[in-house]
Amino acid sequence: MPPKLQFALFWRDVLDLFYPNLCSSCKAQLVGNEECICTKCRANLPRTQSHLVKIPALAEKFAGKVPVENVYSFLKFEKGGGVQRMLHQLKYGKRPEVGKVLGQIYGYELLQAGEGHSFDWVIPIPLHPRKLSQRGYNQSDQFAAGLSESLGIPWSDEILKRGKFTETQTHKTRIERFENVSGIFEITQPEKIQNRRIALVDDIVTTGSTLESAIIELRRNGAKEVSVITIAAAY
Repeated sequence: MPPKLQFALFWRDVLDLFYPNLCSSCKAQLVGNEECICTKCRANLPRTQSHLVKIPALAEKFAGKVPVENVYSFLKFEKGGGVQRMLHQLKYGKRPEVGKVLGQIYGYELLQAGEGHSFDWVIPIPLHPRKLSQRGYNQSDQFAAGLSESLGIPWSDEILKRGKFTETQTHKTRIERFENVSGIFEITQPEKIQNRRIALVDDIVTTGSTLESAIIELRRNGAKEVSVITIAAAY
């Protein structure tokens, strides 16, 4: 083994000792080529399979409100479960790579299901600049980047922008949630989405109010179709 490689591996082992690289789901020590999520957790992720079997509870979040082509969520969200831990690591644990890896995994599964030519753009739900500055990154951008890489479809964080800072949606009623996000988005480059099929992505869909507001703006500016893809769904 070359001395330089031996030295690099030695320091990696030292760093792992003091700053262990842990699975974002189960907290087990990652080994070998494992990235973010251990092999066991990857195999046992609570997949919804919503891209293969329609889930009425997901479609009903938008039914009669906004026109949506498809609603896909990679994972089923359960309080206290591994998905919640991963999302917490992604949003608050300074681990943006979790979102990208989840996007890569789900993008590959969508590709295997024949969804490789279903979209023209992958567009993430944006954060307000103030919140983006606080967090340092947008978790939805990371998921979009992973999806884009696996699907071979471009993504952009420049087309859809958030123009108004909103209060947290936690503890608000459905009506209050919609009023809180009504009119908060704007399209900066409408020519790029006209007559295009958009995959609008976010980390989690609960009531769908934020996504509804973005869908309205995308359709108003000429998008041909809008589908929703999220990391997880609570239903």
